[in-house]
Formats: sequence, structure tokens, C-alpha cells
Amino acid sequence: MKLINIQINAPENSPNTDGIHIERSTGVVISDTRISTGDDCISIGQGSDNIDIARVHCGPGHGMSIGSLGRYVDEGDVTRVHVRNMTFVGTMNGVRIKTWENSPTKSLAAHMLFENMVMKDVQNPIIIDQKYCPYYDCEHKHVSGVTLKDITFKNIKGTSSMPVAVLLRCGVPCQGVVLQDVDLKYMGEGGSSSKCENAMA
Repeated sequence: MKLINIQINAPENSPNTDGIHIERSTGVVISDTRISTGDDCISIGQGSDNIDIARVHCGPGHGMSIGSLGRYVDEGDVTRVHVRNMTFVGTMNGVRIKTWENSPTKSLAAHMLFENMVMKDVQNPIIIDQKYCPYYDCEHKHVSGVTLKDITFKNIKGTSSMPVAVLLRCGVPCQGVVLQDVDLKYMGEGGSSSKCENAMA
């Protein structure tokens, strides 16, 4: 399936308005598209393989997400995702991978390349969150059943509206995580920083 030269608009304060959601799909191409929404501009769910995304403008919204993954029984793997030449303006996140804790079954999210990104005033430009839970009573006692492997963030530049521009919060160790040519500046006083938990090169 190819989605090319599309424009999607929803109010910034509209809940659960993902622009494009991909799930249980193979060979999807998205390019030359503008998305403004109240949730994820693009989200990729379980069971997806060989996804190619290029030249997408995102904002406002929650950014680009892999997941959430690992919430339900027998979820499929997410593999071979290539995202490039995206611009994020005023979004909550840039590129985010999110998996639930205490997954009922194990799965894999692997072989992903995110490259040539521009972030403009983005809260969380790069984030891996394996303790994802949108509720208030999460105890964070469990480890995600989703294994993250072979993930590269390359040539990502711009500005962050929060001091922590890169957050890698892995449960089971993330394997083969590479950050190359990342230059993200904090918009406020002081420099930007990164936080890393259980991420391995």
C-alpha cells in the first residue's frame, strides 16, 4: 500500500486522533505528507513489517510512534522500519518506541532506522519507553516482554523544549541501539542532556 501526498488535519486538543495507524501490514509506503493532529501523526502497531516513511511533516501532535506494543496476547513482531526526512514542529514527541510492562507474551521490535530528522521545539525528540503506562496507578514492577533490537537514530538535529532530549528507558536490555550525528539543543537555559537505562550498543 502506498500513501503519497496526503494532508491530514485534526484539532490539536482532539484525543485519540492518530493521523495514520499501521497494524498487521507489510510493505506500506508513506511519503510527501503533512499531518496535524491531537495524537500520533503516524503510529505503527504490532504485526508490521517492511514499512517505509519519507518526507513527512508532523505537527502539532504527539509525533511518530512505534507502539504501543506488548499489551495483548500473541502480538506480532514489528520489523524492518525505515523512517527518513521527517520534520517535527511543536510536537510532544519526535520518534518514540513504547512498550507495555508485564506483557502477556513475548515479541520482537527490530531492524529500525530513523534518519535525517529535523526537530523544532519538540518536548521529547528521541524516546524509548519500555515502561509505558498511561494510567496513574502503574507500579513499574515488571519488565516488558518486547525485545528491542538493532535500532539506529542517525542525523537527527534541532531543538528540544525539555532539557532531556534523548531518553532511552529500556526494560530488558535494548540490543544494538546506535545514535549517530545527533545534535539537539535545549531551548531554555543550560544545555540539553540524555538519560540511558539498559540500552546496549
